[in-house]
Amino acid sequence: MRHFTYQDGQMMAENISLSTIAEQVGTPTYIYSTATIKRHYHVFAKAISGMDNLIAYSVKANSNLAILSLLAKLGAGADVVSIGELTRALAAGISPGKIVFSGVGKTHEELRAALNANILQFNVESLPELHALSAIANEMGKVARIAFRINPDVRAGGHEKISTGQAENKFGINIDLAPAAYAEAATLPAIEIVGIDMHIGSQIDTLAPFEQALNKGIELIKTLRANGHDIRIYDFGGGLGIPYSHDENTPPLPELYGKMIERVTKDLDLKMIFEPGRVIVGNAGVLLAKTIYVKKGSVRNFVILDAAMNDLIRPALYASHHDIEPVTLHANGAPTQTYDIVGPICESSDTFAKQYDLPEVSTGDLMVIHSAGAYGAVQSGQYNTRPLVPEVLVSDDKYEIIRNRPSIEDILKSENIPDWI
Repeated sequence: MRHFTYQDGQMMAENISLSTIAEQVGTPTYIYSTATIKRHYHVFAKAISGMDNLIAYSVKANSNLAILSLLAKLGAGADVVSIGELTRALAAGISPGKIVFSGVGKTHEELRAALNANILQFNVESLPELHALSAIANEMGKVARIAFRINPDVRAGGHEKISTGQAENKFGINIDLAPAAYAEAATLPAIEIVGIDMHIGSQIDTLAPFEQALNKGIELIKTLRANGHDIRIYDFGGGLGIPYSHDENTPPLPELYGKMIERVTKDLDLKMIFEPGRVIVGNAGVLLAKTIYVKKGSVRNFVILDAAMNDLIRPALYASHHDIEPVTLHANGAPTQTYDIVGPICESSDTFAKQYDLPEVSTGDLMVIHSAGAYGAVQSGQYNTRPLVPEVLVSDDKYEIIRNRPSIEDILKSENIPDWI
C-alpha cells in the first residue's frame, strides 16, 4: 500500500500535502512515508514467520540513516556491501549479530572492519576473497563465519543489468564448483562454515525462478552436509519485485513467496536469511519535482522538470518506468496532452518518460514521480554541479528533512586548486 493519495484534489504524503513540502523544502526532493515502510516490513515479516528467519534489509536500496534507524526499531538486520554501509548500519543501531556482508570486491580494510564489529556472516564470493579473509581473521585472532555466495545459473530479474544469478554474471561461485570451494574452506584457519548464500537478481516478478534456485541450493546443502559441513543457514537474498505502474501485472505477494519457501525448506532445520530492499522501500518514496517549462515542438511536446537523471538515474540506466502524476488533481474531462517528460541536463538520456499522457501541464506545476524509494537517492550524483536533493521523512501530518540540500559553496569546498596553477 502506498500512502501517497489524493485528498480534496491534492496529492498527500500520509496526511501532509506535497505542495506544503514543496513550498517549505523546495524541489526537487525525495519524500518517504513512515507508514508505508512499516506496513511493508510487517507484511514481509508475517509472510516468513513460519520459519526460523532473519530479515537483513538490503542497505543499498535506501541507506539513509533515518530509514535504517526506523527499520532497526522494527527488528531488521542489514545486508551491507561496503564499509560505508556497515558504518551506517551500526550507527543506526542495527546489531552486528544481524549483519551480513555481501559484495564481490571486499577490501582488506572492509574485512577488518567487519571482523572487528563481529558481524553474523560474510557472504564470500571467490576463493581469493576466502584466503584473504582467513589470513586477516587469523592475524586478528578472530573467527570469520562464512557462507559462499552460490551462482545457480538461473535467469531472473527485470533487466539484464540487475540479473545476478547466471553463469556469466560476476557474482558468486558457480554451483558446480561449490563442493570443492567448501572443502578448501574447511582446511583454512579462522574460518567457520555456517551456510550458503544465493541471490539471483532484482525486480523478479514471478515465483518460478525463485523456486528453481531454491531447489538447487537445497540439493547443494544436502551434498555439503553429506560431505561433513555443518550447513545451518540458507541466505536466500532478496529480489522480490514491486509494481512500478498501476497498469502492470502485480509481482507475487510476500505471502505467496513465504509459503513457497516454507513448503520447499520444511524439515531441513535451516535458519533462513532474507535480504529485502526494494519491496520494503520502493513504493514508500516519491521524487517531487516542479515544471520549469513546457516546450511545444513540431514532433514532440516536452515537460521540462527541475529534477534530472542525476537525481533519479533508473530510467536512463535501466529504461525503467515510473508512474508520474500532477500534485494537483485535474477535474474529470480536463484536456490531456502527450509529453516527453525530461530533465534539464544536457544528455538525451535525461528523460523520465516518453509519449506520456497527462492532463495539460503548465509552467510551475508540481509533478510526482512514484516508486522512487529504492535506488533513487542512493544512486544520485552531482553531475552538472547540481546539488544532491534533500530527503524528507513523513509521519502522519509531520515531516523532517533527513538529508539536507548542499549549497554550491558546499560542493566547491570539497575541491582544491593546487598552488602551482
